[in-house]
Amino acid sequence: MDVIEVIRISRDSLMGNRVRSFLTMLGVIIGVASVIMLISIGEGARSYIGRELGNLGTNILIVVPGKTSAKGGFHPPAATTVRKLVYDDALIIKKRSRHIQDAVPLILGASKIKYLSQSRDNSVAGVTETYFEIRNLSVESGRFISASDVDSRRKVCVLGRTVKNDLFGDKNALGALAAIGDGKYRVIGVMEKKGVTLGIDFDDIVFIPTTAAQELFDTDSLFNITIKVRSASEIDAAKEDIRQILMKRHAGREDFTIMSQDEMVAVMGKILNIMTAVLAGIAAISLVVGGIGIMNIMLVSVRERTREIGIRKALGAKNRDILLQFLIESVTLSLIGGTGGILLAGLLSFVIPYFVEFLPTHLALWSIVVAFLFSAAVGIFFGVYPARKASLYDPIKALRYE
Repeated sequence: MDVIEVIRISRDSLMGNRVRSFLTMLGVIIGVASVIMLISIGEGARSYIGRELGNLGTNILIVVPGKTSAKGGFHPPAATTVRKLVYDDALIIKKRSRHIQDAVPLILGASKIKYLSQSRDNSVAGVTETYFEIRNLSVESGRFISASDVDSRRKVCVLGRTVKNDLFGDKNALGALAAIGDGKYRVIGVMEKKGVTLGIDFDDIVFIPTTAAQELFDTDSLFNITIKVRSASEIDAAKEDIRQILMKRHAGREDFTIMSQDEMVAVMGKILNIMTAVLAGIAAISLVVGGIGIMNIMLVSVRERTREIGIRKALGAKNRDILLQFLIESVTLSLIGGTGGILLAGLLSFVIPYFVEFLPTHLALWSIVVAFLFSAAVGIFFGVYPARKASLYDPIKALRYE
Protein backbone atom coordinates (compact mmCIF):
# COMPACT_ATOMS: atom_id res chain seq x y z
CA MET A 1 0.00 0.00 0.00
CA ASP A 2 1.40 3.38 -0.95
CA VAL A 3 1.55 6.36 1.37
CA ILE A 4 -1.06 8.34 -0.61
CA GLU A 5 -3.59 5.58 -0.12
CA VAL A 6 -2.79 5.41 3.61
CA ILE A 7 -3.30 9.17 3.94
CA ARG A 8 -6.62 8.93 2.08
CA ILE A 9 -7.90 6.19 4.39
CA SER A 10 -6.75 8.14 7.45
CA ARG A 11 -8.54 11.26 6.20
CA ASP A 12 -11.77 9.36 5.58
CA SER A 13 -11.59 7.86 9.06
CA LEU A 14 -11.15 11.26 10.73
CA MET A 15 -13.85 12.89 8.61
CA GLY A 16 -16.24 10.10 9.53
CA ASN A 17 -16.02 11.18 13.19
CA ARG A 18 -15.77 14.96 12.86
CA VAL A 19 -17.07 15.94 16.28
CA ARG A 20 -14.86 13.44 18.06
CA SER A 21 -11.87 14.50 15.98
CA PHE A 22 -12.50 18.20 16.74
CA LEU A 23 -12.85 17.62 20.49
CA THR A 24 -9.62 15.61 20.41
CA MET A 25 -7.80 18.43 18.59
CA LEU A 26 -9.19 21.06 20.98
CA GLY A 27 -6.65 20.17 23.66
CA VAL A 28 -3.79 20.61 21.20
CA ILE A 29 -5.29 23.88 19.90
CA ILE A 30 -5.53 25.32 23.42
CA GLY A 31 -2.04 24.09 24.36
CA VAL A 32 -0.30 25.48 21.27
CA ALA A 33 -2.18 28.80 21.48
CA SER A 34 -1.34 29.15 25.19
CA VAL A 35 2.38 28.50 24.68
CA ILE A 36 2.64 30.93 21.75
CA MET A 37 0.60 33.63 23.48
CA LEU A 38 2.65 33.54 26.69
CA ILE A 39 5.89 33.74 24.71
CA SER A 40 4.34 36.52 22.62
CA ILE A 41 3.46 38.52 25.74
CA GLY A 42 6.99 38.02 27.13
CA GLU A 43 8.57 39.18 23.86
CA GLY A 44 6.15 42.10 23.70
CA ALA A 45 7.07 43.17 27.23
CA ARG A 46 10.77 43.02 26.35
CA SER A 47 10.24 45.17 23.25
CA TYR A 48 8.09 47.57 25.26
CA ILE A 49 10.77 48.06 27.92
CA GLY A 50 13.45 48.74 25.30
CA ARG A 51 11.18 51.17 23.46
CA GLU A 52 10.17 53.02 26.61
CA LEU A 53 13.76 53.41 27.76
CA GLY A 54 14.60 54.71 24.29
CA ASN A 55 11.83 57.29 24.63
CA LEU A 56 13.54 58.55 27.79
CA GLY A 57 16.74 59.27 25.92
CA THR A 58 19.63 57.36 24.41
CA ASN A 59 23.21 56.84 25.61
CA ILE A 60 22.12 57.41 29.20
CA LEU A 61 24.03 56.40 32.33
CA ILE A 62 22.58 56.58 35.83
CA VAL A 63 24.83 56.92 38.89
CA VAL A 64 23.18 56.02 42.19
CA PRO A 65 24.64 56.05 45.71
CA GLY A 66 25.60 52.70 47.22
CA LYS A 67 27.27 49.72 45.58
CA THR A 68 24.81 47.30 44.00
CA SER A 69 24.97 44.73 41.22
CA ALA A 70 23.53 45.63 37.85
CA LYS A 71 23.71 42.01 36.65
CA GLY A 72 22.30 39.96 39.46
CA GLY A 73 19.51 42.23 40.62
CA PHE A 74 19.60 44.92 43.27
CA HIS A 75 20.20 44.64 46.99
CA PRO A 76 20.56 47.18 49.82
CA PRO A 77 24.18 48.24 50.30
CA ALA A 78 25.85 47.95 53.67
CA ALA A 79 25.41 51.12 55.72
CA THR A 80 29.14 51.55 56.33
CA THR A 81 29.94 51.72 52.61
CA VAL A 82 27.33 54.28 51.57
CA ARG A 83 28.35 57.81 50.82
CA LYS A 84 25.88 60.23 49.34
CA LEU A 85 26.25 61.80 45.92
CA VAL A 86 26.27 65.59 45.96
CA TYR A 87 25.80 68.43 43.49
CA ASP A 88 29.54 68.96 42.99
CA ASP A 89 29.97 65.31 41.97
CA ALA A 90 27.82 65.95 38.90
CA LEU A 91 29.65 69.18 38.04
CA ILE A 92 33.09 67.57 38.25
CA ILE A 93 32.03 64.51 36.21
CA LYS A 94 30.81 66.80 33.44
CA LYS A 95 33.95 68.93 33.60
CA ARG A 96 36.58 66.19 33.66
CA SER A 97 35.30 63.55 31.24
CA ARG A 98 35.55 64.25 27.51
CA HIS A 99 33.11 61.40 26.80
CA ILE A 100 30.22 63.02 28.67
CA GLN A 101 27.89 65.54 27.12
CA ASP A 102 26.03 66.42 30.31
CA ALA A 103 25.50 65.33 33.91
CA VAL A 104 22.30 66.27 35.72
CA PRO A 105 22.13 66.16 39.53
CA LEU A 106 18.63 64.88 40.36
CA ILE A 107 16.82 65.31 43.66
CA LEU A 108 13.50 63.52 44.06
CA GLY A 109 11.00 64.02 46.84
CA ALA A 110 7.35 64.58 47.67
CA SER A 111 5.60 67.70 48.87
CA LYS A 112 2.18 69.30 48.98
CA ILE A 113 1.51 71.77 46.17
CA LYS A 114 -1.30 74.28 46.52
CA TYR A 115 -2.94 76.97 44.39
CA LEU A 116 -5.80 78.96 45.94
CA SER A 117 -8.19 76.35 47.35
CA GLN A 118 -6.80 73.44 45.32
CA SER A 119 -4.01 71.27 46.72
CA ARG A 120 -2.52 67.84 46.20
CA ASP A 121 0.44 65.75 47.36
CA ASN A 122 2.93 65.52 44.57
CA SER A 123 6.26 64.16 43.40
CA VAL A 124 8.82 66.95 43.02
CA ALA A 125 11.96 66.57 40.93
CA GLY A 126 14.90 68.91 41.29
CA VAL A 127 16.71 69.12 37.93
CA THR A 128 19.01 71.34 35.92
CA GLU A 129 18.32 72.99 32.57
CA THR A 130 19.52 70.07 30.40
CA TYR A 131 17.42 67.34 32.02
CA PHE A 132 14.47 67.97 29.71
CA GLU A 133 16.59 67.57 26.59
CA ILE A 134 18.33 64.45 27.90
CA ARG A 135 15.01 62.79 28.75
CA ASN A 136 13.21 63.88 25.57
CA LEU A 137 10.69 65.99 27.50
CA SER A 138 8.93 68.99 25.96
CA VAL A 139 6.90 71.92 27.23
CA GLU A 140 3.50 72.71 25.80
CA SER A 141 3.52 76.29 27.01
CA GLY A 142 6.05 78.54 28.71
CA ARG A 143 9.67 77.46 29.05
CA PHE A 144 12.02 75.02 30.73
CA ILE A 145 14.10 75.68 33.80
CA SER A 146 17.15 77.70 32.73
CA ALA A 147 20.78 77.75 33.88
CA SER A 148 20.21 81.12 35.55
CA ASP A 149 17.25 79.63 37.48
CA VAL A 150 19.58 76.94 38.83
CA ASP A 151 22.47 79.29 39.61
CA SER A 152 20.21 81.82 41.33
CA ARG A 153 18.29 79.12 43.31
CA ARG A 154 15.21 80.71 41.80
CA LYS A 155 11.86 79.37 43.03
CA VAL A 156 10.25 78.51 39.73
CA CYS A 157 8.48 75.35 38.60
CA VAL A 158 7.34 73.50 35.51
CA LEU A 159 4.11 71.52 35.96
CA GLY A 160 3.23 68.13 34.55
CA ARG A 161 -0.02 68.06 32.57
CA THR A 162 -2.02 66.23 35.31
CA VAL A 163 -0.81 68.62 38.01
CA LYS A 164 -1.77 71.64 35.94
CA ASN A 165 -5.26 70.28 35.21
CA ASP A 166 -5.94 69.43 38.87
CA LEU A 167 -4.78 72.78 40.24
CA PHE A 168 -5.71 75.21 37.49
CA GLY A 169 -8.31 73.45 35.35
CA ASP A 170 -8.78 75.44 32.15
CA LYS A 171 -7.08 78.53 33.54
CA ASN A 172 -3.71 79.73 32.27
CA ALA A 173 -1.13 78.60 34.83
CA LEU A 174 1.83 80.58 33.50
CA GLY A 175 2.97 83.28 35.90
CA ALA A 176 0.84 82.01 38.78
CA LEU A 177 2.33 81.49 42.23
CA ALA A 178 1.86 77.98 43.62
CA ALA A 179 2.81 76.97 47.14
CA ILE A 180 5.22 74.04 47.32
CA GLY A 181 6.06 73.13 50.88
CA ASP A 182 6.65 76.41 52.70
CA GLY A 183 7.68 78.42 49.65
CA LYS A 184 5.99 80.18 46.74
CA TYR A 185 7.04 79.04 43.28
CA ARG A 186 6.22 80.83 40.06
CA VAL A 187 4.92 78.60 37.26
CA ILE A 188 7.10 79.14 34.16
CA GLY A 189 5.99 76.19 32.04
CA VAL A 190 3.54 73.35 31.53
CA MET A 191 4.78 70.02 30.14
CA GLU A 192 3.43 68.29 27.07
CA LYS A 193 1.46 65.16 27.87
CA LYS A 194 3.96 62.30 28.27
CA GLY A 195 2.01 59.58 30.04
CA VAL A 196 3.36 56.71 32.10
CA THR A 197 6.75 55.32 31.12
CA LEU A 198 7.98 52.22 32.98
CA GLY A 199 5.79 53.09 35.96
CA ILE A 200 6.82 56.76 36.08
CA ASP A 201 3.99 59.21 35.38
CA PHE A 202 5.77 62.28 34.02
CA ASP A 203 2.45 64.13 33.84
CA ASP A 204 2.23 63.92 37.63
CA ILE A 205 5.60 65.52 38.45
CA VAL A 206 6.52 69.09 39.36
CA PHE A 207 9.99 70.13 38.16
CA ILE A 208 12.00 72.74 40.03
CA PRO A 209 15.72 73.73 39.93
CA THR A 210 18.02 71.29 41.75
CA THR A 211 19.32 74.11 43.94
CA ALA A 212 15.76 75.05 44.94
CA ALA A 213 15.05 71.38 45.72
CA GLN A 214 18.05 71.35 48.09
CA GLU A 215 16.39 74.12 50.11
CA LEU A 216 12.89 72.61 49.83
CA PHE A 217 13.95 69.21 51.16
CA ASP A 218 16.84 70.55 53.29
CA THR A 219 19.35 68.13 51.79
CA ASP A 220 22.48 68.12 49.67
CA SER A 221 22.11 64.41 48.84
CA LEU A 222 21.16 63.48 45.29
CA PHE A 223 18.72 60.77 44.24
CA ASN A 224 20.95 60.06 41.27
CA ILE A 225 23.12 61.67 38.62
CA THR A 226 21.66 61.30 35.12
CA ILE A 227 24.43 61.36 32.53
CA LYS A 228 24.25 61.80 28.75
CA VAL A 229 27.19 60.15 26.93
CA ARG A 230 28.27 61.69 23.63
CA SER A 231 27.84 58.46 21.65
CA ALA A 232 27.02 54.79 22.18
CA SER A 233 30.62 53.83 21.38
CA GLU A 234 31.87 55.92 24.31
CA ILE A 235 29.67 54.41 27.02
CA ASP A 236 32.31 52.03 28.40
CA ALA A 237 34.96 54.78 28.41
CA ALA A 238 32.51 57.17 30.09
CA LYS A 239 31.74 54.60 32.80
CA GLU A 240 35.44 54.19 33.55
CA ASP A 241 35.92 57.98 33.69
CA ILE A 242 33.00 58.33 36.13
CA ARG A 243 34.33 55.50 38.29
CA GLN A 244 37.80 57.03 38.53
CA ILE A 245 36.50 60.56 39.20
CA LEU A 246 34.09 59.51 41.95
CA MET A 247 36.52 57.13 43.63
CA LYS A 248 39.01 60.00 44.01
CA ARG A 249 36.29 62.12 45.58
CA HIS A 250 35.10 59.26 47.81
CA ALA A 251 38.44 58.38 49.40
CA GLY A 252 39.15 55.52 47.01
CA ARG A 253 35.90 53.66 47.74
CA GLU A 254 33.53 52.56 45.00
CA ASP A 255 30.41 53.27 47.06
CA PHE A 256 28.24 54.07 44.05
CA THR A 257 26.77 52.17 41.10
CA ILE A 258 26.85 53.14 37.43
CA MET A 259 24.03 51.64 35.38
CA SER A 260 23.46 51.85 31.65
CA GLN A 261 20.10 51.42 29.96
CA ASP A 262 21.36 48.22 28.33
CA GLU A 263 22.13 46.76 31.75
CA MET A 264 18.70 47.72 33.04
CA VAL A 265 17.09 46.09 29.98
CA ALA A 266 19.25 42.99 30.55
CA VAL A 267 18.14 42.67 34.18
CA MET A 268 14.49 43.08 33.25
CA GLY A 269 14.97 40.72 30.31
CA LYS A 270 16.40 38.05 32.61
CA ILE A 271 13.37 38.31 34.88
CA LEU A 272 11.01 38.18 31.89
CA ASN A 273 12.83 35.13 30.47
CA ILE A 274 12.35 33.22 33.71
CA MET A 275 8.69 34.19 34.00
CA THR A 276 8.01 33.39 30.34
CA ALA A 277 9.74 30.00 30.59
CA VAL A 278 7.79 29.06 33.72
CA LEU A 279 4.44 30.15 32.30
CA ALA A 280 5.12 28.54 28.91
CA GLY A 281 6.09 25.33 30.69
CA ILE A 282 2.80 25.36 32.57
CA ALA A 283 0.93 26.00 29.32
CA ALA A 284 2.80 23.13 27.67
CA ILE A 285 1.17 20.79 30.19
CA SER A 286 -2.13 21.36 28.36
CA LEU A 287 -0.36 20.19 25.18
CA VAL A 288 0.63 16.98 26.95
CA VAL A 289 -2.97 16.59 28.15
CA GLY A 290 -4.06 17.07 24.54
CA GLY A 291 -1.61 14.32 23.53
CA ILE A 292 -3.10 11.99 26.12
CA GLY A 293 -6.50 12.77 24.61
CA ILE A 294 -5.15 11.78 21.18
CA MET A 295 -3.82 8.50 22.57
CA ASN A 296 -7.13 7.78 24.26
CA ILE A 297 -9.21 8.42 21.14
CA MET A 298 -6.81 6.42 18.96
CA LEU A 299 -7.11 3.44 21.33
CA VAL A 300 -10.88 3.71 21.05
CA SER A 301 -10.59 3.94 17.28
CA VAL A 302 -8.37 0.84 17.15
CA ARG A 303 -10.90 -1.14 19.17
CA GLU A 304 -13.83 0.06 17.03
CA ARG A 305 -12.02 -0.88 13.81
CA THR A 306 -10.69 -4.26 14.88
CA ARG A 307 -12.63 -6.11 12.19
CA GLU A 308 -11.46 -3.58 9.58
CA ILE A 309 -7.86 -4.28 10.61
CA GLY A 310 -8.50 -8.02 10.31
CA ILE A 311 -10.01 -7.65 6.83
CA ARG A 312 -7.15 -5.46 5.61
CA LYS A 313 -4.57 -7.91 6.94
CA ALA A 314 -6.44 -10.79 5.32
CA LEU A 315 -6.26 -8.90 2.01
CA GLY A 316 -2.50 -8.52 2.31
CA ALA A 317 -1.88 -5.42 4.38
CA LYS A 318 1.36 -5.68 6.36
CA ASN A 319 1.99 -4.64 9.96
CA ARG A 320 3.82 -1.52 8.84
CA ASP A 321 0.81 -0.48 6.71
CA ILE A 322 -1.52 -0.66 9.71
CA LEU A 323 1.07 1.06 11.92
CA LEU A 324 1.53 3.85 9.38
CA GLN A 325 -2.21 4.38 8.95
CA PHE A 326 -2.96 4.92 12.64
CA LEU A 327 0.23 6.90 13.18
CA ILE A 328 -0.73 9.24 10.31
CA GLU A 329 -4.18 9.70 11.86
CA SER A 330 -2.59 10.63 15.20
CA VAL A 331 -0.10 13.04 13.67
CA THR A 332 -2.81 14.58 11.48
CA LEU A 333 -4.92 15.29 14.55
CA SER A 334 -1.99 16.97 16.32
CA LEU A 335 -0.82 18.96 13.27
CA ILE A 336 -4.31 20.27 12.47
CA GLY A 337 -4.69 21.13 16.15
CA GLY A 338 -1.27 22.82 16.11
CA THR A 339 -2.21 24.84 13.03
CA GLY A 340 -5.47 25.87 14.69
CA GLY A 341 -3.56 26.88 17.81
CA ILE A 342 -1.16 29.01 15.75
CA LEU A 343 -4.05 30.76 13.98
CA LEU A 344 -5.82 31.36 17.31
CA ALA A 345 -2.62 32.74 18.88
CA GLY A 346 -2.07 35.02 15.87
CA LEU A 347 -5.62 36.36 16.16
CA LEU A 348 -5.31 36.94 19.91
CA SER A 349 -1.90 38.64 19.61
CA PHE A 350 -3.41 41.03 17.06
CA VAL A 351 -6.60 41.73 19.01
CA ILE A 352 -5.38 41.88 22.63
CA PRO A 353 -3.42 45.20 22.35
CA TYR A 354 -6.58 46.92 21.10
CA PHE A 355 -8.54 45.93 24.19
CA VAL A 356 -5.76 45.74 26.80
CA GLU A 357 -3.38 48.60 26.03
CA PHE A 358 -0.96 47.80 28.85
CA LEU A 359 -0.43 44.25 27.55
CA PRO A 360 1.91 44.42 24.53
CA THR A 361 2.40 41.35 22.34
CA HIS A 362 5.03 40.40 19.79
CA LEU A 363 4.46 37.20 17.79
CA ALA A 364 7.91 35.63 17.45
CA LEU A 365 8.47 33.33 14.47
CA TRP A 366 10.63 30.97 16.51
CA SER A 367 7.81 30.41 19.02
CA ILE A 368 5.46 29.42 16.17
CA VAL A 369 7.99 26.94 14.75
CA VAL A 370 8.75 25.44 18.17
CA ALA A 371 5.06 25.08 19.07
CA PHE A 372 4.25 23.49 15.71
CA LEU A 373 7.12 20.99 15.96
CA PHE A 374 6.16 20.21 19.54
CA SER A 375 2.58 19.50 18.51
CA ALA A 376 3.88 17.14 15.79
CA ALA A 377 6.09 15.41 18.36
CA VAL A 378 3.07 15.03 20.65
CA GLY A 379 1.12 13.35 17.84
CA ILE A 380 3.97 10.92 17.12
CA PHE A 381 4.74 10.16 20.77
CA PHE A 382 1.17 9.54 21.84
CA GLY A 383 0.23 7.85 18.57
CA VAL A 384 2.93 5.19 18.51
CA TYR A 385 1.40 2.93 21.15
CA PRO A 386 -2.14 2.74 19.65
CA ALA A 387 -0.67 2.35 16.14
CA ARG A 388 1.66 -0.44 17.23
CA LYS A 389 -1.14 -2.17 19.10
CA ALA A 390 -3.28 -2.10 15.95
CA SER A 391 -0.44 -3.41 13.76
CA LEU A 392 0.16 -6.43 16.03
CA TYR A 393 -3.44 -7.66 15.93
CA ASP A 394 -3.79 -11.30 14.88
CA PRO A 395 -5.93 -11.16 11.68
CA ILE A 396 -7.91 -14.33 12.57
CA LYS A 397 -8.84 -13.01 16.04
CA ALA A 398 -9.56 -9.58 14.56
CA LEU A 399 -12.01 -11.08 12.03
CA ARG A 400 -13.82 -12.93 14.83
CA TYR A 401 -14.08 -9.74 16.92
CA GLU A 402 -17.65 -8.57 17.54
